[in-house]
Formats: sequence, structure tokens, C-alpha cells
Amino acid sequence: MRGQVVVVDQLSCSTWKLVAVASIATAVQYSWALQISLLSPYIQSLGVPHTLSSLIWVYSAVTGMIVQPVLGFRSDLCTSRFGRRRPFIVAGVGIASVAYMLIGFAKDIGYQAGDSLDGTAKPRAVSLFILGFWLLDVANNALQGPCRALLADLCRQDHKAMRTGMSWFSFFMAIGNILGYFCGAYANLYTHFPFTRTGACKRNCANIKSCFFVALLLLLILSLIAVVSISEDQMSDEYVKKLSNGQQPQINMSFMRELVSVFRNLKRPVWLLLLVTSLSWMGVFPILIFGTDWEGKEVFRGDVMSTNESIVERYEVGVRSGSLGLMLNSGVLALASLVIEPVGRLMGGVKSLWGVGNLILAGGLLCTVEISKAAEVWWRGQPDNRNWDFPPFSILCGAWAIFSVLGISLAMTYSIPYAMASIYCSINGGGQGLSLAVLNLSIVIPQMIVAVMAGPLDIIFGGGNLPTFVTAAVFAIISGLLAIFVLPDPYEQEQPIFQPPTTKARKVMVF
Repeated sequence: MRGQVVVVDQLSCSTWKLVAVASIATAVQYSWALQISLLSPYIQSLGVPHTLSSLIWVYSAVTGMIVQPVLGFRSDLCTSRFGRRRPFIVAGVGIASVAYMLIGFAKDIGYQAGDSLDGTAKPRAVSLFILGFWLLDVANNALQGPCRALLADLCRQDHKAMRTGMSWFSFFMAIGNILGYFCGAYANLYTHFPFTRTGACKRNCANIKSCFFVALLLLLILSLIAVVSISEDQMSDEYVKKLSNGQQPQINMSFMRELVSVFRNLKRPVWLLLLVTSLSWMGVFPILIFGTDWEGKEVFRGDVMSTNESIVERYEVGVRSGSLGLMLNSGVLALASLVIEPVGRLMGGVKSLWGVGNLILAGGLLCTVEISKAAEVWWRGQPDNRNWDFPPFSILCGAWAIFSVLGISLAMTYSIPYAMASIYCSINGGGQGLSLAVLNLSIVIPQMIVAVMAGPLDIIFGGGNLPTFVTAAVFAIISGLLAIFVLPDPYEQEQPIFQPPTTKARKVMVF
């Protein structure tokens, strides 16, 4: 019936429809994998030092802080005849297409605008890169938030279907990671797109450009399948007014009033969910953002800013090795995503499973210190005049093993908090878009903290990425213990876990 909730093909919640919507995560996570594995090293090649390169991720955090809540709120209230979520997905595809081209052609356009071809800083290319990076974050938020909300809409009040839908989303995120990290590790991808290599854009740059051409094709195909195969009912004005506190919504004041009301009415279980999610991502972000840089610097002892070509090449090979490690990580993530539901039942609830995953994350982060020390000892024993070489295979396997094991933790972090938030929301009623956007704030704020603190930690301790990794391990331990011993499990509760809000509050409450 029009004006109740988003419905899809007469409220059917088939596996095919969940898969069709969740598959968009492949394209979103593919571009995210490229950001993680290639773009932090790439911006250093444009002349930005390592201590400042982490600040690029502040743009991503700020974007997520603003864009996802706004888009979540607007999609909840959207009255387009095409549905609530699909218009935002289509807009995200358009923005992502522009972002791909800006990032891929940053060096070419920068050179045409006056950047030099030598190793000096390239300010015009940096500006275009930052703009493309920011637009890509806007696009990913415009895609990921509405897609997760549409999954929850499809499942309606079926909590098992919600968990299954979010697990499928996590699975396709893993597939996107595998494809993205594979392309990042494949040194000759540009040979399949020969037009990408130019005078200003050499091999590594051409590889990045080729990766984003693949991203464009992947996004267009998957989003087209999802948008065409899923139909949404148009929301009535009456239902929209009900969600917006009985008034015709305005894009600014109504959103702020809604967001403030949400936080005022959050109960203890949801605050704990936000806290555990934040601490968990404080542990996850460093290895995702700086993992390839860690292999290039600490394991391969390279430096992209060096004037010695062999040291630069050593760093680039280390980055590709890190991409391979992240690809293995994603393979484990994909497999783990498929067994979260049954393993969670065996452990008495997925929140305990999530806690164990965070403790595994902490152990992996601490192991990076041992791998780095072993690599340092090996490189110190090499003659100064020796050309670059791979570190021993045992050290490489140790680094890849760390990346692989951390895929177990990521499988839970990518799915369990979203499933719990959707279930909390369905218990109390409200808009899935805004509820998941509020959860997203507990993700982007840690990302901002990690991006800001990484540079100062590097300067203070002079340890490259290791101080950040050790700090992240502490946060992961705390989040794991809180998840196991403090966080309530919504699946075990027959009654709503919140105190009934007032009539006015009920209209704006999303969790």
C-alpha cells in the first residue's frame, strides 16, 4: 500500500533481489580498495610528504559525516515516482564517474596546466586529485547508504533476512576488495589500456588510470542491473509528514531537528553499539589506509620520495605486495561473511563473534611490529651497494598472513553493526536511511581521528606506521571486550529494548 514503507514487487524479499542490491557493494568497494591500496602512495608521488598524506583521509571522514546523514534523511522522505532509494543510487553513479576521471587524469591535466615532469611537487595534479578523491567519497556515500537502506526496506520486519542481506552486502564488499586489490597488485594492467600511458603518466600512473576505467565499467553494469530489476513504490505525502514530525520537511532545519531528536532518544544499547563500532573502526582504519604503505616502507625499506630509483622501485614493489596481502584479506573476508550467521548462533550471539573478531584484529596489528623488526634486521645485513631485492619469503608470508587473518575481523565489522542497527530500527520504527547514517557517524569520526593522529605519531616516535598500528591494537582490544561483556544482543530480546518515547519523539525516533 502506498505511503507505508518502501515495497518491492509486492513486498517479496527474494534472495535474488537482496543479491541484486547488495552486488552494488562490489563496485563501491572496488573503488574503496583502490583508494586504500594505491592512492595514499600515489599522492606521495605527487610531492606530498608522508606526514601530511594521511590528512587526505580527513576529507573522506568529513564527507561521510555530512553526506550520509543528509542523504539518509532525504531518502527516507523522498517522494519521487522512481522510489526512495534508487534516485540517490543513480546520482551516486554519476558523481563517481566524474571522480574516476579526475583521479585517473590528474597528472595529465596537471601537466597541461603547467606542472613539471620531474620529481618536484605537482600542485595542479594534487588539487585535481583531492577534488576527485572528495567526489569519490561523496559518490560512495550516496551509493552505500541508500543501498543498505534499500536492503532493510526489502526485508521489512524479518530480522533474519536483515542479517542475511547485510551478510550478502559484506560478501560483495569482499569481492570488490579482491578485484580492487588484484588490479592494484597487477603491475601490467595498463597494457590492456595502452592509451592510459602518456608522457606525464608513466607506468604506475597508467595502472591507476586503468584501474578506474575498470571501476567505471563495473559500477555502470551492476547499478543498472539493480535499478532496473528492483521497483519501489512512491511514498505518499502523508507518510512523509509522519516521518518529519507532522510537517512538510525542509532540507536544512527539518534534518537538523530530526538528527538532534534521534540522539536525544537513543537508549543505552544503541549508545553502546555506536561506541563499540567507533572503537572497532579505530582499530580497522590504520591497517586499511596504511597497510600498503607499511609494506613499502617497513617491510621493503623503500621510499617513494627518494632520489635513488632502486629505493623508489623497492617501495612500489612493496605497495604491490601489500595489495596482494589485502586481496588475500578480502578472500578470507568473503568466506567469513558467508558463515557469520551460523557461527554466531553457535557462539550464542553475533555480538560475541564480533568481539572475538576485534581481539583477532588487535593480535594482527601487534604482529606487524615483529614483521617490521625482522625485515629491518634482514635489510641491515645487506651490503650498501647491493641493488634492491625482495626480503626473505618467510617475512613476506608473515605480512600476507597478517592481512589474511584480519579478513575474519573485517567480515564482522562490515556486517554485524549494520544488522544490529537495522534490527534496533525495525523494533522501534522509523527511517532505515537515517538510522544507518547515524551509525555511519561512528565510523567516519574514528576515520578522522586516525587520519589526524597518524602524522603526529610518525613525527613523535619516528616509527613510520607502527605507532599508529600499536595504538589501533589498544582500541581493538577495548572494543572486543565491550562487545563480548557489555553490548546487549538484540536477537535474544522479544520486547523492544527501549523505553517507549513520547508521542512527539516516536515520530522522529529511528533506533
